[in-house]
Amino acid sequence: MPPLTPRRRRAAVPVSTPEPLSGGAVGAASAGPVDAPAIDGTENRVGTWACVPTATPPTATPVLHDQTFRQVVRTSLGGDRLRLRLTNEFGTVPLRIGEVHVALRSGATGTDIDPSTDHTVTFGGNTSPTIPAGAPMISDPVPLTLPARAALVVSIHVPDETPVTTLHALSYQENEVALGNVTGDTSIEATETLTQWRFLSGVSVRARTRGADAVVALGDSITDGSETEVDADNRWPDLLAERLEHTGVLNSGVAGNRLLHDPRPIAGSEAEGYAAFFGQSALRRFDRDVTAHPGVRHVIVLLGVNDLGHPGTTAPLSEVVTVEEIIGAHRQIIVRSHAAGLRAHGGTILPFGGDALGFFTEENEAKRQAVNEWIRTGGEYDTVIDFDAALRDPKDPSRLRPDHDSGDGLHPNDAGMAAMAEAVPTRLFRPVVR
Repeated sequence: MPPLTPRRRRAAVPVSTPEPLSGGAVGAASAGPVDAPAIDGTENRVGTWACVPTATPPTATPVLHDQTFRQVVRTSLGGDRLRLRLTNEFGTVPLRIGEVHVALRSGATGTDIDPSTDHTVTFGGNTSPTIPAGAPMISDPVPLTLPARAALVVSIHVPDETPVTTLHALSYQENEVALGNVTGDTSIEATETLTQWRFLSGVSVRARTRGADAVVALGDSITDGSETEVDADNRWPDLLAERLEHTGVLNSGVAGNRLLHDPRPIAGSEAEGYAAFFGQSALRRFDRDVTAHPGVRHVIVLLGVNDLGHPGTTAPLSEVVTVEEIIGAHRQIIVRSHAAGLRAHGGTILPFGGDALGFFTEENEAKRQAVNEWIRTGGEYDTVIDFDAALRDPKDPSRLRPDHDSGDGLHPNDAGMAAMAEAVPTRLFRPVVR
């Protein structure tokens, strides 16, 4: 589906092997006690925030030059000794970073930081790393205690003229660009405000609770938060995180994403200007966006609507898929999840009757119903989360409930996101002491 311009309103307020400690950590004094218990002599490192990196369209690639990009992320699980995951995974040349700082936000909105929590981030002891083309880079542990569901501010200075080839295009969070290296400044003078995350794709912590782990929400724009209120953190994974005490919730949703196909816009169409933001297919990105995050034990899968709706709208008709092909993709995700030691939870596809994007046809509705019936009754997912039942209109089950519809017939509004979060049983994610 095409990226939609976020609506700006006043803000409302696998099982991974634990990472060894880096020998190159350098930082300021801790903002809190480093007191998490060791588990079998190692860290219990768990992801607390994530986004999906994508390429940028060649005609819409922003360029930074001696600028700082200050971005806010809302964490889920609390902990300490946090690590950042920076990314140059779609870059074709090395990415030189001038400096990176991380701190807690000082207020309920904006990008101002609490200076008492500010830390310079190092990478193998280096404050100015170069990230190879096509690669991510994990930071050294930062001696900062991170509360659960905190607003964390990550400031990245880029000294050279640098095309932003790797980003997450729709953050539904206002971030700021400023001139020069102002990574450690309490407040910055923004030259631009935009809703993207750039060069950043993950935050992990040393969990302070035995058995703490993470769940990944693998999805498309509905999981990404399309049409939710900017700066309100009302995406359904955010709202689920508020219900979970010992579980990190990682949002691996990206607008326009499909199970089976990478973006391939119709030649000469408007989609050539934005389709790259849809990200690689879920089958292609699964290892990076699910199993590579530390501490993951669960994945919730909500995908398939774009496989139905994109052919003929933003993708060629040659990419029309069958029910069997969609189910086959889900089966691959289940098999790969189980091979990694994860529990896989299948989410039913939401209704999209009367949508404004041209997705709905009687044939696509029949396919949706058939896929949902398999998810519910096939017995292949470990559990079923029936998002469809929670949000469909009782008077017309092919449509979203009017009070849960953002207005485009496809994306839930903030109330719909809350209903989705409530549809996920928290008992699925009880801590397991290992």
